[in-house]
Amino acid sequence: MTTADPLAPRPRNPGVPLDQGWVRGMRINLSAAERRAATLTTRRSIKKDWQAAWLLRAITCMDLTTLSGDDTPGNVARLCAKARQPVRTDMLAALGVADLGITVGAVCVYHNRVCDALRALEGTNIPVAAVSTGFPAGQSPLKTRVDEIGESVSMGAREIDIVISREHVLRGNWLALYSEVQLFREACGDAHMKTILATGELGTLRNVAQASLVCMMAGADFIKTSTGKESVNATLEVGLIMCRMIRDYERRTAYKIGFKPAGGIRSAKQAMNWQILMKEELGDDWLFPDLFRFGASSLLTDIERQLSHHLTGRYAAEHHMPMG
Repeated sequence: MTTADPLAPRPRNPGVPLDQGWVRGMRINLSAAERRAATLTTRRSIKKDWQAAWLLRAITCMDLTTLSGDDTPGNVARLCAKARQPVRTDMLAALGVADLGITVGAVCVYHNRVCDALRALEGTNIPVAAVSTGFPAGQSPLKTRVDEIGESVSMGAREIDIVISREHVLRGNWLALYSEVQLFREACGDAHMKTILATGELGTLRNVAQASLVCMMAGADFIKTSTGKESVNATLEVGLIMCRMIRDYERRTAYKIGFKPAGGIRSAKQAMNWQILMKEELGDDWLFPDLFRFGASSLLTDIERQLSHHLTGRYAAEHHMPMG
């Protein structure tokens, strides 16, 4: 698989007509998927300078996120300050990357915090991603969900994380899911759409595979595992299946779809496991933020501590890695 220039504009997925034969013919070998996921992270050993490089890359692929009921303009501004400067300047200098302008991939907030994030990120090219469509349950009326997307885009959100109606997947109503996601894509306009499957609520890996295909057919730019609010969030087994659907979709259509695991990814080791999955299953193109993102909040602190350990041989206290 060839690796394109990660800075070059990439054609967006326009979607394709719904192919229910492709969807209904999908089969998943559960035991094989579990074996592959279990052995995936034992195939590579990334150490020392290479590990530091992979962790710095992980930061650039991070959607730094706050999705709490007590969000305020103040804590959004604090998060955005960390997004601008995710690693201490003295550490970047010691690593020899102070001139690279490392930032996170995006800042992800609730719809009504979009303007707060935009103000705090003024003067940067860091996009604001808004969670819309009745996040996290997706149970509000369809018109309300579509209107919410339009309002987020009009405020300046450049990325929209939408949630699907799980009911359509659980009932096998693929036309309803396809039509819904098409409406959401139309409402997004030029904003990139990340489609959250809430995989922990879909029941089976086959459902995950089928929902992934339908959302890509409907025009999703990214498919995303979870809202982070389910009892089971991102797992490597689910990620493996979604990545293979992305690979199948590219083979049939020539369009590359992004992938975003979210929920429960808190350690640098977990982040590297996901990066290994991307490299093994999809190739190097999926190690850059235009095709790969982490949904993360506490992950950044652990990555900073690992980078500190790489430089000093000891772990820094968390309060030495301030959020903002």
